[in-house]
Amino acid sequence: MARLPALLLVLVSPLAGADGGDIAPWAASPPCSIGYVLQADRLSPNRLAAVDLLARSGRDVLVLDRAYGGGDARWSIPELESMRYAAPGRSVVSYLSIGEAEDYRPYWQAGWRFDGAGRPSAATPDFIVAPNPDWPGNYKVRYWDERWQQLVLADLDDLLEQEFDGVYLDIVDAFQYFEQDPVSDTWQALRINPETGRSYREDMVRWVVAIAAHARRRRPGFVVVPQNGSALLAFPEYAAAVDGIAVEDLYTLGDEPQAATHTATVESDLKPLIDAGKPVFVVEYAADAALRERARSAAAARGHLLLFADRALTGLGTAAPPPRCARAAR
Repeated sequence: MARLPALLLVLVSPLAGADGGDIAPWAASPPCSIGYVLQADRLSPNRLAAVDLLARSGRDVLVLDRAYGGGDARWSIPELESMRYAAPGRSVVSYLSIGEAEDYRPYWQAGWRFDGAGRPSAATPDFIVAPNPDWPGNYKVRYWDERWQQLVLADLDDLLEQEFDGVYLDIVDAFQYFEQDPVSDTWQALRINPETGRSYREDMVRWVVAIAAHARRRRPGFVVVPQNGSALLAFPEYAAAVDGIAVEDLYTLGDEPQAATHTATVESDLKPLIDAGKPVFVVEYAADAALRERARSAAAARGHLLLFADRALTGLGTAAPPPRCARAAR
């Protein structure tokens, strides 16, 4: 494919204003717990009751989908305010996928589709690459493409208008999909993207930094938390732009122990963020009591904020604050 025209990313210097000045929203009072609920209609079938449960949850950070029950059922500003102000210093942030397209989002158009063999329709733009076989309705994208970025930034503007305190960025680890060479079926770290001349990792770094800068130009102190993709913390501009990181499956993988080599690699990746005093949120999906205790002990030893959740993210789960927090787990 020919090189794309000038990308949106290059308009933002990686270090220029990426952190919104000197504002660090969690510097004075780091969070102690997180709630991660993407299907609030399953938390409670009654919307008012769901708002009340979230408000009374005791969690310092609430990660929500933009809508109560999907579609156009978006949280109102008063509803978000009732959640936010129910606990001192609470941040209410919105989930935002930046490395995959979702066919239930406002930007998705009716003619965009793939057939059973994974072939796109003529109307599907070429920045949408392929269906994600593990998550129906999700599609791999060329996240460095300006057309995709414009769609996401328009989505981000809507979240700013909705008055969320920040964003929880998912599929930040999309670079791994492109580091797998489709011809030789070999994986190569720092593989170069022929469309940009940079590594796929650097393209994602620049994308996240651009998102942070875009949001903070409108709202200084806007929280940006990526999920997974911890290898990107090796880029100083990335570590400076984010306010923390969330890591799934760090100690467990379902009801099995996580591979020790994986855990050790990710823990090593996290060092720049920990040295900067920024929080690490660990989300585990194990139900086994022994595995949970093992994860709790490991997270406590490292000062991570731990959440045990269900994989569908329908409930508040169980939070395990780090030892620095005087409050009991909720």
